[in-house]
Amino acid sequence: MNQIIPWQEMGEAVKPYYPAPKGAGRRPVGIERMLRIQFLQHWFELSDPGVEEALYDSRAMRQFVGIDLGKEPVPDESTILQFRHLMERHNLGDELFRLVNVYLAENGMAINRGTIVDATIISAPSSKKNKAKARDPDMHQVRKGNQWYFGMKTHIGVDSKTKLIHSIVVTPANCHDSQVLGDLLYREETRVWGDSGYAGQKEVIRETSPNAKDFTQKKAYRNRPLSEQDESANRYKSKVRARVEHIFGVMKRQFGYNKVRYRGLDKNAHSVFTKCALINLVIAKRPLMAALVGYLRLEFGKGRQCQSRDC
Repeated sequence: MNQIIPWQEMGEAVKPYYPAPKGAGRRPVGIERMLRIQFLQHWFELSDPGVEEALYDSRAMRQFVGIDLGKEPVPDESTILQFRHLMERHNLGDELFRLVNVYLAENGMAINRGTIVDATIISAPSSKKNKAKARDPDMHQVRKGNQWYFGMKTHIGVDSKTKLIHSIVVTPANCHDSQVLGDLLYREETRVWGDSGYAGQKEVIRETSPNAKDFTQKKAYRNRPLSEQDESANRYKSKVRARVEHIFGVMKRQFGYNKVRYRGLDKNAHSVFTKCALINLVIAKRPLMAALVGYLRLEFGKGRQCQSRDC
């Protein structure tokens, strides 16, 4: 990840909002170093004090961030908190997500002609044992099957070929998947894939992406079961639609993002946008590394050829 993340572009996006050193006081921690610390928080689902403690405990994390304890201490949790608030205040999570997608497109991983839409619930604490004696007002509960969930919902639009996320919407958990379908399309699709929760949305698809065909799965009703032909078509569609589950697997299993960490929808939405930028880099890791290795081999070959000619 250290080699494939576009550190320079990300640092330039944060720089206009980052405090400049003034006077003879302590210099602010470097932007890239703070970004690295924040990314560690997302990869390992660490709190502000948790990542400070982890940096003292883990040599590998300190090497990634670039901290030598013999010369300087780890940034304290207050510094990490202030940097996160700066990112949230200026909506820089959205900007990082956009920069990563531009970077991937420049490296040959552009969006194709198909979009898979889906959503997942991220739980929030349902207990009222807190100072306000109340749940988070931005979160809501929803019934899924026979079980109730309380929290928010992350809706994503994913490229059907590369599995890269290109659209994100964050809502309370009680928002139905189909209500944000138009916001997940990028208006140039030729096919839209989704589960039966998006059934009956042909008009929305036609208005948003006029050239797109509806490949969402058909839904059975109590007195109107699916025919064998419809079930066969659903099985075919599921082979493509299931690719979006790989994204949620990275988010919830690899990154461990099963429960919101902050109070309020805006803060958690910022966290989701940053996580999705990092998920896209994880999905694109192999092609990016292959391109990097090919580039290094080419440069090494040029160097040896130049050396053999005494140039």
